[in-house]
Parts: sequence; C-alpha cells; structure tokens
Amino acid sequence: MPLPGPGKVTTTEPNFQSWLSAVQARTESALARLLPAPQLVPGRLHEAMRYASLGGGKRVRPLLAFAAGAVSDASPERLEIAASAVEMIHAYSLVHDDLPCMDDDVLRRGKPTLHVEYDEATALRIGWACEQAGAPG
Repeated sequence: MPLPGPGKVTTTEPNFQSWLSAVQARTESALARLLPAPQLVPGRLHEAMRYASLGGGKRVRPLLAFAAGAVSDASPERLEIAASAVEMIHAYSLVHDDLPCMDDDVLRRGKPTLHVEYDEATALRIGWACEQAGAPG
C-alpha cells in the first residue's frame, strides 16, 4: 500500500526512508509557514515560538498523522495541518517539561532549552501559545 505524503511511494525500505524524510521536511515547512513571523508584534514571543517548534526532532507524530491519512485517502494539504497541530501540542509539552519547576533541563535537541535561551516567564507563555496554536478554540 502506498504511503501518503509529498509524492506517494511504496513501503520498500529505500522508499520508506525517502517518505520519512519527505514528511519531516513537509512538516517543518508547514510549521514555518503556519507559525507567526518573528517580525510580527510581539516579536520576541513569535521568535521564541519558532525557536521551540522548528529545527529539530524526529517528527514522529506527523509521520503517524500522514500514515493514518493513507487509510482515509486524505489530502497531503489537510494532513500537514493536522500534523502541525499535533507537533505544536508536543512542543508545548516539551517546553513546560523543561521548566525549572519540572525537569529543569538545560538542553533540548542539542541547543539551550527555551527557559535558558529566553527566560522562564517567556517559556511559560510560549508553552501556552503553542498549545493554543495546536488546539485553538
């Protein structure tokens, strides 16, 4: 059965790796497009949202969303929105989990955690903003 994503591919090993890479790249691109631009006010918060959400991770949740889309023959455009929403909820959980009152982690994906790079109050707000971006309403 072909997997959905940027161009349908079969599940043979080399093509599966290509599919993984394509979905990860598509998700990164969708997130970059859907997140507020850092030039928009309040710039520091938008910049921090992008810091927390872009540039890393395995993107397992989007991979699952795209794989589930194969069952319903969903369009890749709709899947990238669902995948981005799930990824924003995940970013929220990571930001808040890294806070000093929780695990007090200082590194995430090889770079300073949000509360280290910015500050704890910003990290709290960014976590909530990511949650709302992933589950508006």
